[in-house]
Amino acid sequence: MLPNSFQSELREAGCDEAGRGCLAGSVFAAAVILPPDFHHPWLNDSKQMTERRRNELRSIIEREALAWSVMEVSAERIDKINILNASIEGMNLAIKDLSLAPEFLVIDGNRFHTDLDIPYRTIVKGDGKYANIAAASVLAKTHRDEYMMRLDAEYPMYGWVKNKGYPTREHRLAIREHGLTPYHRLSFNLSPEQLELF
Repeated sequence: MLPNSFQSELREAGCDEAGRGCLAGSVFAAAVILPPDFHHPWLNDSKQMTERRRNELRSIIEREALAWSVMEVSAERIDKINILNASIEGMNLAIKDLSLAPEFLVIDGNRFHTDLDIPYRTIVKGDGKYANIAAASVLAKTHRDEYMMRLDAEYPMYGWVKNKGYPTREHRLAIREHGLTPYHRLSFNLSPEQLELF
């Protein structure tokens, strides 16, 4: 079972994002403050779970968290400021949107900056180490998957229900055949010539 938080003296929010490596769609970021006594045996890095289990955990987290927020940063914004900055921007937006102000932040990964006057710690693979980051990982991933399924209804030829916008062979071949949508990230080298290199 994952420890609930990195430290226990200050009210801590765990932060993570989903969709950073995708060719299409927004990146989603989440911030979660769990109760100090929250534990769940399933809670781990969202990538290690089945979709069904993630969705079940999402309901539990959204019901039992002291505060949670999920924010979206568009493909257009990603192209403008790059995916790393868009991920960091999304996490900052989610933190600012929390109904309860955190006193300490733990961020999945090794890069972060903020204009908030809150101490923070970056933790590589944090979603497999602390429950609050894992919870943020689950919310970011499930909210993003839901969004990609809505986009799939608009553009069914790209297989987004299955690949969620990630660069699978099916997705790359669909781009070569059908071209780009307004949801594709133009800064991700999606020209047919580039796609042949995959």
